[in-house]
Amino acid sequence: MKEAFVKIAGLENTIEAQLVESILKDQDIPHRIRSYYDTAYDGLFQMQKGWGEIQAPAAYRKEIEEILRAVRARAESQKGL
Repeated sequence: MKEAFVKIAGLENTIEAQLVESILKDQDIPHRIRSYYDTAYDGLFQMQKGWGEIQAPAAYRKEIEEILRAVRARAESQKGL
């Protein structure tokens, strides 16, 4: 039986989404990256909700959240460079 995918976390931008997706693929973690962009509304939902979200089976929540924290911490530490 296939596990249902649930929202794990929100994503802030395209770069964050690409980095997280790359790590999840490397670690063979099942996931989907969903952008909130909608051409019919010219990105209106991204302005309200953020860039998008990570969806995955709930069993992977902690692992994905830790990966996302690490990506964000690294981005934060590089802002001053």
